[in-house]
Amino acid sequence: MLSDSARTETSPPRPRPRAGVVVPIRAFALGKARLADVLEPADRVALSRRWAERVLHAAAPLPVVVVTSDPAVREWAERHEVAVLTDPGTLDGAAAVGREHFRAAGCTRAVIAHADLPFARDLDRLARDGAQPVVAVVPCHRDDGTPVLSVPTASEFRFAYGPASFRRHAAEARRLGLALRVVRDRDLAFDVDVPDDLVDLAADLEAAPTP
Repeated sequence: MLSDSARTETSPPRPRPRAGVVVPIRAFALGKARLADVLEPADRVALSRRWAERVLHAAAPLPVVVVTSDPAVREWAERHEVAVLTDPGTLDGAAAVGREHFRAAGCTRAVIAHADLPFARDLDRLARDGAQPVVAVVPCHRDDGTPVLSVPTASEFRFAYGPASFRRHAAEARRLGLALRVVRDRDLAFDVDVPDDLVDLAADLEAAPTP
């Protein structure tokens, strides 16, 4: 008969998570430069931190890795007990190193989420495809950018962020013969890039019911 200690030592390991979330953050201090005419630098930093924390909460309980080379962002991530990878210098490269990180960790899917999603609530639905040959895309509220993108880690998906990235990412899925799942999620679609977005954000916050 096995002793209690022996039972503990021979217990099966916990299953590995099926997906991980990649959050590229170049730097809080440099973020949202296009909002410089309406927000002071300290306000932009504070908002960038707040929205990034919202994304971390939305990612739970999936493992998260932040991709950055900024010391302040690294310190912030470590304070939140989040792993950090070195930013290779481009958003496409950051997404790729995050995918490789989770591939090496045994995850079958990588969810790349922008850090400026003030209404982010739940990223788990973007992980549900697991190892299936499916690319899931959340287009931004302008149907132009890609605030959230989910790819199987086994694929060599070529990331193509920037203007019109939604269409380029859809085309890349077709090139690889992967199915495309377009996720229309208002909370995940709203990212903040230009002053008009702040106006919309203020209106939405004002209209939101008080808890």
